[in-house]
Amino acid sequence: MTFKVFVDGQAGTTGLQIHQRLANYSNLEVLELPHEDRKNITRKKEIINQADLIFLCLPDDAALETVSLVQNDHTRIIDASTAHRVAPGWIYGLPELDENQRELIVKSKRVSVTGCHASASILSLKPLVKQLVLPEQSLISIHSITGYSGGGKGMIADYEIETPLKKSPRHYALSLSHKHIPEIMEYIGLKTKPVFVPIVANYLKGLAVSIPLHSAQFSQQQSAEDIHQVIADYYKDEDFVNVLPFSADAGTEQGFFDIQACNDTNRVDIAVYGDTEQTLIITRLDNLGKGAAGAAVQCMNLMLGLDEKMQLTL
Repeated sequence: MTFKVFVDGQAGTTGLQIHQRLANYSNLEVLELPHEDRKNITRKKEIINQADLIFLCLPDDAALETVSLVQNDHTRIIDASTAHRVAPGWIYGLPELDENQRELIVKSKRVSVTGCHASASILSLKPLVKQLVLPEQSLISIHSITGYSGGGKGMIADYEIETPLKKSPRHYALSLSHKHIPEIMEYIGLKTKPVFVPIVANYLKGLAVSIPLHSAQFSQQQSAEDIHQVIADYYKDEDFVNVLPFSADAGTEQGFFDIQACNDTNRVDIAVYGDTEQTLIITRLDNLGKGAAGAAVQCMNLMLGLDEKMQLTL
């Protein structure tokens, strides 16, 4: 069976990545909207309603507008914007979230893809909250460093112009109200807003979230090794989530953690460090892969009844 697929916003960073992956499928017909018709609502509505599935790689307002153009009950939507990540009627596009999420995605016609910072944060802490190891009222700090491709075409172009300022990592969203916070809270199950500190650095792609925890935060006495075991057990059957061995050297090269080790894959690596008093969780992924386009394609595979791992690299 051949499926008709349309990428709305294929000129953007995520759209380009998705479009490249779709080109390798033999059972997909990728519908194209000529550049001159990009803002022609009538033509756009026609092509959207022909599609079996559409990807939205758009700003939030534009994503909302495109959804309003769907006038049938068969076109499925995968939204890569933040517009629907905590919206009623939309399923969160993270199959590894829990034992029910994959089936929800399979059955859904409306799926919202995760944010890159959010994916790593949620995968780090969901097992601990779900297994009642970490109370939902916990005070959490999350530091996330990412390559500049996470800021889209504008930031990529900006970083191509070298300045002394851009050579060092830069903290941003210092109002502490980053757009990923609602989904982080919702899908981890946190009742208290975490302190979320994103950082952009002068390299193209690769993201790592660091979450420090004290043993006093846990609902019962737990060492870092115990926490590692909880996380390893939770993801033991997941192909795309790789929990590294419990070791001070896990995921490192010459003692330094390699943020870019998951680049060009759909894999997530989770490392746990520490002792009986302190735990540090570091989770890395490709912010253009599992953090964006790869996650969207993984959801498409599920929604269309294809092999979930199709065209995705471990």
